[in-house]
Amino acid sequence: MNTSLVLALIWMVLANLRAMFPSKDNLWRFAYGMIAVGLPILAYVWWENGIWIALVFLLAAMWVMRWPVIYSGRWVREQLAKPKG
Repeated sequence: MNTSLVLALIWMVLANLRAMFPSKDNLWRFAYGMIAVGLPILAYVWWENGIWIALVFLLAAMWVMRWPVIYSGRWVREQLAKPKG
């Protein structure tokens, strides 16, 4: 197993472990930090292993961090639905 996959697995384990414990801000600060760390790891996985493995990691990360993805999707739909002018 290469370095990028080890980093990706560590990222997944940390995200899952942290999600198990309650937080006053519903883990949003932690989620922002994990996204900031996860994007370079995703690029590294893509560079070392190719697009398909990177897509698998991206889907797994989106599953773990689903609320930022859901809120982003809602925001995009809102922006697309606004009338122009």
